[in-house]
Amino acid sequence: MTNSMRLLAEGDADPAAVLRTQSEVEARIRAICFKTGPPALIGAELEWTVHNIAAPEAPLAVETLRQALGRHTPATLGSSHPPHPLPAGGTISIEPGGQVEISSAPFPTLSALHAAVSADLAHLTVLLEASGLFLGSHGIDPHRAPRRLVRTPRYDAMEQAFDERGGDGRVMMCSTAGLQVCLDAGADLPLRWAAVSALGPPLLAAFGNSRFHAGRDTGFSSARMAAWWAMDPRLTHPVGVSADPAEDWVRYALAAPLTCVRRDGDCWDAPPGATLGDWIRGALPLPLTAADVDYHLSTLFPPVRPRGYLEVRYLDAQAGDDWFAPVAVLATLLADPATTSAALDLALPTADRWVPAWRSGLGDPALRRTAHAVLELAQRRGSFDRGVTETIERKLR
Repeated sequence: MTNSMRLLAEGDADPAAVLRTQSEVEARIRAICFKTGPPALIGAELEWTVHNIAAPEAPLAVETLRQALGRHTPATLGSSHPPHPLPAGGTISIEPGGQVEISSAPFPTLSALHAAVSADLAHLTVLLEASGLFLGSHGIDPHRAPRRLVRTPRYDAMEQAFDERGGDGRVMMCSTAGLQVCLDAGADLPLRWAAVSALGPPLLAAFGNSRFHAGRDTGFSSARMAAWWAMDPRLTHPVGVSADPAEDWVRYALAAPLTCVRRDGDCWDAPPGATLGDWIRGALPLPLTAADVDYHLSTLFPPVRPRGYLEVRYLDAQAGDDWFAPVAVLATLLADPATTSAALDLALPTADRWVPAWRSGLGDPALRRTAHAVLELAQRRGSFDRGVTETIERKLR
């Protein structure tokens, strides 16, 4: 191992360091994406579409949203000051179509996470209502076609790259809203990676709620995931599962197309068809730095993404406090190796049924059986309050 590779493997590389070989790039990816250890923390990121109370189908105005968020407004909406955190420590960001996202801090217990996010959500709700706005209840905008509000070089370049394969990229960017669960990678990484991946189809089926989009019935249980799935599979389909998750992720990242390349100025367009692997081989005139690799990883959107922890991305946004039920289920199923192993065994028969999951949801008999089994396991192993239990039972009716 060279000195530069040793630094990369330890995660201490200067972001401006130039990476000259594929081995150095691979070491960088492994160092920042899989940090194993005892699973101790859990976090959540909640997205919502935003609508006018008087006319949910009306276009959202940037100025209205900026005024509503006040001191919490992020720079992407034109704030000249760093945004203030929410009362319980969460931060607000804005997606390209004006979707609002709360990112929680990580917490050691589910109850602490629930209390913090609930407080921040209540505060955000009051702010929006004072400006005549409310948060959507579904994983995709049921009223409006995609329309981009946030203009940045990143989103300009990504939109151009996505447009080459059709309109689903714009739908993803501007109309979808997801619930993301963030879990420690854990010491038993291969087991946890396999389990959280296999649980995707049954949990997507159980909590899918985005059938209507832009005023029409799509016929899909999750039109949100349908849009993601229709994009470039090298960017949005599952990574794959083996005994070496880090190697799987390295291979995925190298083969993924570049969707934006940071430069001075406002044009971050990527060379059409170029991948990260091509950049290593000299396809771009720019040197490849550690920061460039990190940024490329932020443009990959598989259903489960490693970011030093496991970021679960396959769930639709939920209405009101319903967000907590799928978070509690995932945290419980990954709470200890025995439960995780049992959940994996139950989920394996439908681990590849992503298309039936977003298309038919629990209307697919195999997924319905698996969803019942894994949710019943979670209820047996967890200590859920009545709200979580009622949400689970309502989803399974």
